[in-house]
Amino acid sequence: MAVAIIDGIATRYEVVGSGPPLLMYAPAGFDASLEKWSSQGVYARIRLMEELPKKYSCIIFDRRECGKSGGRVERVTWAHYVAQGKGLLDHLGIARAHLMGGCMGCCPVAAFGVMHPEIVISMILYWPVGGAKYRLTCHQRFATHLAFAQEKGLEEVVKLAASSGKSFGEDPRGGPWAAVIRNDPDFAAAFAKQNVEQYRFAVTGTMRALFDRDTSPGPEPEDMLRLDIPTLIVPGRDASHATSAARYLEECIPKSEYWDMLPDAQTEATAPARLMEFLDKTSA
Repeated sequence: MAVAIIDGIATRYEVVGSGPPLLMYAPAGFDASLEKWSSQGVYARIRLMEELPKKYSCIIFDRRECGKSGGRVERVTWAHYVAQGKGLLDHLGIARAHLMGGCMGCCPVAAFGVMHPEIVISMILYWPVGGAKYRLTCHQRFATHLAFAQEKGLEEVVKLAASSGKSFGEDPRGGPWAAVIRNDPDFAAAFAKQNVEQYRFAVTGTMRALFDRDTSPGPEPEDMLRLDIPTLIVPGRDASHATSAARYLEECIPKSEYWDMLPDAQTEATAPARLMEFLDKTSA
């Protein structure tokens, strides 16, 4: 594994395969490490990482505050995740790339397309998160963390995050910076010394910036409606990946293709082939 320093934050990454570049924003919410492309749910089942690298240079990385990447306590927005991905492409000397997101990774991919359309050859949005249940779950997670931080103090947050080994999704009390606390003793020490009320502003600001709607979060629809980027949308169908969120993105992105395939039919035989077909067509 390699590490790039982007805006002062360490990003762990790996380039797998050869061919046109494909920057991949990992699934798994606030546990979005590069390994999730091979181990998480549907992605483990369809075995993308066994097929895509045969023809594409797959750039996989730990999203900031996830895996072994670093982080910083601030009001995190989709633009911060976009900056991380663009910084990684700059680090690798890549001027244009295909982009793919899984789960919550779809949101920064769509935002990347809006912010830097000249860089993006195409986009794949696989199981975009969204829906009313997803927003409510996310807001509850942040509320649980803040209640614990304000009642017990940030030193207790550090102790919990360091000892539990759990992600924000698995135990919300540890908060969205739990992985960085575990990996970086200096960060953990500084985290514990923060003013808890100032910290609250960063947490609530992050929640409002990322999870502000009952459909797929990310860029504004008016901005997506102006896109001229070929996009493949693959729907999920559960409480975190509402099919309505995928349909919303289809409505908002003019050059989108919607793969109308139920999750059970998205298999090792069908899914990699459909993605390869789309990438090959847009690479030509």
